[in-house]
Parts: sequence; structure tokens; C-alpha cells
Amino acid sequence: MNGIKRILFGIALAISLAGSAFAQVPSNQGVATVPGIPISASSGNVVAATATATFAAGRANRFTYICGFAATAGGATAAATVNLTVTNFVTGTMTYNYGAQTGAGVPTAPLVVNFTPCLPANAVNTTIVVSMPSLGTGNTNAAVNAWGYQR
Repeated sequence: MNGIKRILFGIALAISLAGSAFAQVPSNQGVATVPGIPISASSGNVVAATATATFAAGRANRFTYICGFAATAGGATAAATVNLTVTNFVTGTMTYNYGAQTGAGVPTAPLVVNFTPCLPANAVNTTIVVSMPSLGTGNTNAAVNAWGYQR
């Protein structure tokens, strides 16, 4: 009987220690919140064409904010570099250089940009547009995705 009591005591001790470990993790661990309505936009996959992600204008008296974007692409017949732009910021237009590797279908490193703090549009009820020109002939995969909120 003592052996069974020791086993049961060991199990109870393990459960209580595990419970105290879980109690130290906040319930919102890893959850990001935004001070408005979350939004996202995507160009979808484009083939040798301009990839554009546009946040729709908010309702009257609402600002649109961008918190970040990502550009991804496969290669093209010839290496190419383009100017990806983010427009309608309160400070104007931001430009980023992005390129495609030589060889159709050859993966290109993604460009991921996070804005901390998130950046507002230049006026209420205004779109924010992320646009990447065509990466050229033979480019079979390109996409732009953006995320933010409206308030």
C-alpha cells in the first residue's frame, strides 16, 4: 500500500508543479492587439505584372494605418530590380528596392517590413497602397501583402 501512496503522491506533486508553471504564462501571451479594426490586403499571385495591395479607404472620420508589408517573388528570365512603393503616408511615399533572381521559378528572399509604430495615411478616409512593378519576363510568382488597422 505504501508503494501506491508514493506513486499517487508523485503524480499529485507533478500535476501541482505543472499547474504553477502554467499559471506564470499570461493568458494573452503571443497575441498582438491593435487599437482599431484589423485590416489586410493582398495582390494575390501575379505573373510578370504589377503586384498591388490596397487598403480601402475607411469610413468618414477614420484613419487607415499600415503596420507592415511583405513582398515575395520567384526569379525571372533575367535578374531585375524594381522600386516597390508605399504611398499616401502622412510623410509621403516610401520606396524600397526589390529584385528577382536570375532563372524563372528561382526563389527570391522575401522583403518584410514592419512599422513600429504603425504609420497613418495622409488624411482621413484615404487608401494606403503597396505596389511592386513587374519583375520581368519569366517571373511566374510575385505577391505583395500588407497589414494594418483603421481607427
